[in-house]
Amino acid sequence: MKSKAVRLTNTSYALLALVDQLGEATPYEIKQAMDSSIENFWPVPHTTAYEEPARLASAGYMSVQQEEGGRRRKTYALTEEGRAALAAWAEDTTWVPPQTRDESILKVFAGADPVVFLEPRRSWHQAKLAELEGYLEAVRGEEGWRGSELALIAGTTYHRKMLELLDELDPSA
Repeated sequence: MKSKAVRLTNTSYALLALVDQLGEATPYEIKQAMDSSIENFWPVPHTTAYEEPARLASAGYMSVQQEEGGRRRKTYALTEEGRAALAAWAEDTTWVPPQTRDESILKVFAGADPVVFLEPRRSWHQAKLAELEGYLEAVRGEEGWRGSELALIAGTTYHRKMLELLDELDPSA
């Protein structure tokens, strides 16, 4: 039962979707799962993994169970109301165009030599591509993880294309 009205943000929906996939999770487990999934395309402040589930539970979108003893950990799961809100949001075809915030491009705009950014960027994209390919291999074909699989395919494609672009920009290549 909803105890207080809260405004759901895109980050709220991101957490609802993640907990829906996990079934139930502690805030620590939510943060760990965010690091290997949502964070790759939707940055979420570290504290959100700990604060947002409680906020969503207070509004009836998640249930919460707390251990009686020990560390008194809380475990969150979606309620039917949370599942319905998530489904309605996911089916809504409106969206806001993506924003790109790229410090190296901003520095090039400000007059920096773009060549100094090529190798660090190439290394970062190669490492991120390898990381995402590992995540993709882990979820590929797993029941209930198709959305994660598609997001990871988008992420791996992005990093491959960025590596191609860096190769095109490299005057030494």
